[in-house]
Amino acid sequence: QVQVEQSGGGLVQAGGSLRLSCVASGIILSTTVTSWYRQGPGRQRWLVAVINGDGRTNYADSVKGRFTISRDNTQNTVYLQMNSLKPEDTAVYYCNVLDQSSYWGQGTQVTVSS
Repeated sequence: QVQVEQSGGGLVQAGGSLRLSCVASGIILSTTVTSWYRQGPGRQRWLVAVINGDGRTNYADSVKGRFTISRDNTQNTVYLQMNSLKPEDTAVYYCNVLDQSSYWGQGTQVTVSS
């Protein structure tokens, strides 16, 4: 059984940093496409960053240069390092693991105050 568990997030002032973690069990993240999505209040969930099995990454334009997605294969964990945070980054962030099926983490709130 695949489980995806998130940690990190919280409240930070604008310009600050946070790191989110996505730990998976029952699946090897280096064989998947793992992504971070976010969903603001009253908005649709959209893709923030993705890392492929071979380590290639891609980012939404709004977070390029500020966010970094990475993977630690020894810990079977994917991270999202978020720097220079802005109030508009406030959202619930979700980890998604995709292979033959799609698995979601429970979501974690990130709030950036101005």
